[in-house]
Amino acid sequence: MPGYTTRILTIPVGGHDFRIRALSDLQQFSDPTGRAARAGIHSSLWSLFGQIWPAGRALADTMSHFDVAGKRILELGCGLGLSSLVLAHRGADVVATDHHPLAESFLAYNAGLNNLPAVTYRDLPWEVPDGSLGRFDLIIGSDILYERGHAHQIAAMMLRHAKPDAELLITDPGRGNVGAFSRGMALQGFDVTEELGLFEDEGDAPGHGRLLSYRRGAVRPAALA
Repeated sequence: MPGYTTRILTIPVGGHDFRIRALSDLQQFSDPTGRAARAGIHSSLWSLFGQIWPAGRALADTMSHFDVAGKRILELGCGLGLSSLVLAHRGADVVATDHHPLAESFLAYNAGLNNLPAVTYRDLPWEVPDGSLGRFDLIIGSDILYERGHAHQIAAMMLRHAKPDAELLITDPGRGNVGAFSRGMALQGFDVTEELGLFEDEGDAPGHGRLLSYRRGAVRPAALA
C-alpha cells in the first residue's frame, strides 16, 4: 500500500478464525491529502487504529456470545472492525463508526477477507452531533476513554444515541478516565458493573483490563433535560 505497509492476522474469536488486515507496525504514517490533519489526528496517533489491541480482542470475545438478538448496535471507534465483524458473522444489526480516514476502507477489506457482507459504516467525530444516526439498544467500544475529554464526549453521545433501556459496554485497560465518565453516566441514570482481569494493561496504563457495563436505572429528568 502506498505510504504504509500491512499484514494479515488470524484472530480466533468465539471458536471462529477471523482474518484481519492490519498495519505492519506502529511506525506508520500516511496523510497525503491532509484528511487526518483535518480530522485532528496527530501523526504520532495515526497508526493506533491499525492494530488489534488487547481491549479490542476482549470486546470481540464478549460480542461472540453476548445476547444481540433483535438489538440495533453501535460500535464507537471501530478501528479495524474486529468486534463489528464478529457481530456481522452472527447476523447482528451493527453500525461501525470511527473518525480515522482509513477505518472505512480497512473495515470493508476485512469484511471481504471473511466472506461477510459489507458492514454499515459511519464517520462519527464524537464532538459533533449527528441527528441522522438514530438510537441504539447496545453501544460498544474498546479503550474509548483514551483521553480526558472523551468521558464528556461519550456521555453526551449516550444522551443522543442510547434508547431508554440501552446498555453500554466498554473494555478499558485502565486509562484513568473511567471515574469521570461513570459520574457523567450516573447523572443520566446509568449504573455501572465491572468485570476485572479480562486482559493485560496496555502501555503504561495503571489499571487492570476490565469490562464496564452501564445500564440505566432511575432516569433523572433534570440531567436528561
